[in-house]
Amino acid sequence: MTTATARISRPGHHAAKPQRDTRSRERALAWARRAPLLPALIFLILVTQLPFVVTLIISFLNWNSLSPDKTAFAGVENYVTVLTDPDLRQAIFTTILLTVSVVLASLVVGLGLALLLDKKFIGRGLARTLLIAPFLVVPVAAALIWKHALLNPTYGLINGILTWLWSLFGSTTAPQLDLLSQAPMMAVIVSLVWQWTPFMMLILLAGLQSRPMDTVEAAQMDGATPWAIFRHLTLPHLRQYLELGGLLGAIYIVQNFDAVFTLTAGGLGTANLPYAIYQTFYFANEYGLASAAGVVVVIGTIIVATFALRTVFSLFKKEAAR
Repeated sequence: MTTATARISRPGHHAAKPQRDTRSRERALAWARRAPLLPALIFLILVTQLPFVVTLIISFLNWNSLSPDKTAFAGVENYVTVLTDPDLRQAIFTTILLTVSVVLASLVVGLGLALLLDKKFIGRGLARTLLIAPFLVVPVAAALIWKHALLNPTYGLINGILTWLWSLFGSTTAPQLDLLSQAPMMAVIVSLVWQWTPFMMLILLAGLQSRPMDTVEAAQMDGATPWAIFRHLTLPHLRQYLELGGLLGAIYIVQNFDAVFTLTAGGLGTANLPYAIYQTFYFANEYGLASAAGVVVVIGTIIVATFALRTVFSLFKKEAAR
């Protein structure tokens, strides 16, 4: 038997070629489906990743626009400065404090509103629309509303209401709050909580409406109190939704610039890291240091986003398993 004859008579030889052809066709079809998306993918990489790569390169340079002739490679010196400079270190602490405070307060208030909206009552649709409205306001406009319409010590709504209430009792010495100068961090936190509570409320309301109601009804028939149902059934079910809302909120709030810039201009200890980057870049003209601080913000955001994506994927798996 010749070699050619042996190759032809070998078992499975004829079946292997159709399998290779099938795999080749599948690969070709896969590339045909992906080809229309390649321009969008390339555009996305150019718009998002290329600027970050340039920022990363600049972060290793000692570059001040006022002294361009002294530009030189600085290694990790800029990153060391970000972590050791008192002002930048205070900005990092302020960013953490602002993010944690806003996220926790928004989650608590959002949970309360979601529990209320989960009940049936007349005008529930209108109430939902009104409660969602703050999240739809442009961030700068929201900060301006709080700065001038609500918190202004002279003509703001809050002090106006206090004056009116005191006048009902014949008093002309109503307390006049000035949060923008007396408690600026509180003013920033309150404005951000007002804007981000609807976001948390929507996520938690979706979680409430996905509860297995047969379990809740069984607990009610067994005589469980509303608090016991909330503690042992509702809250465990909402755990992943609380995590998702907190992580997504942290991603956005850690990058917040509008509220700090508009309400306090970073004064009185309210300058967070994004505002410190703005000052470092535009006022100190330290491009390398500002880029290093920006990379630190991006790294922190990526870490938080990783946990957020894991939570989202776990929710998807949970829904798919039902």
